Amino acid sequence: MNYLVIVLRLVHILAGAFWVGSSIFLFFFVRPTLAATADAGQKFMAHLVTKANITTRITIAAFLTVLAGGWLYWIDSAGLTSAWRNSGPGIGFGVGSLFALVGLVFGSMVGVNTAKLGTLASQIQGKPSPEQMGQIQAAQKQLAYASPISTIALILALDSMATARYWLF
Repeated sequence: MNYLVIVLRLVHILAGAFWVGSSIFLFFFVRPTLAATADAGQKFMAHLVTKANITTRITIAAFLTVLAGGWLYWIDSAGLTSAWRNSGPGIGFGVGSLFALVGLVFGSMVGVNTAKLGTLASQIQGKPSPEQMGQIQAAQKQLAYASPISTIALILALDSMATARYWLF
């Protein structure tokens, strides 16, 4: 029994479930709720980011997922040298890893801008100043661009990796 592979798979799957699940939950439920609840949403977001450290936790899960997944791919492909890379599963996991990397890049943009919004929300007393409003709008624009790309890429990564063992070429 290869304990390293077992530990890597557990880390990859558990951290990945948290990462993808968080992305889906934030995109489809929290984001629309924040838009609909104005001031209450700002307070919730400020707490989620500054007190619950959600962006830090998701970032850690994302990097653990990618590192464990990369290590597993390295092991399965015998150091990127085997014919396994060109097999159905090798291609499936490779495609999934590319989607995961896209999700990581755009998810980083989401994390940075979510942290900005959380920090701004915790600083605002009453009505935002024009400067704060500009910062809020810039961060929201980045989120509107990066969030769907990250979430869709992560769903595709999950789908590719969940089915890769059954890909036939």
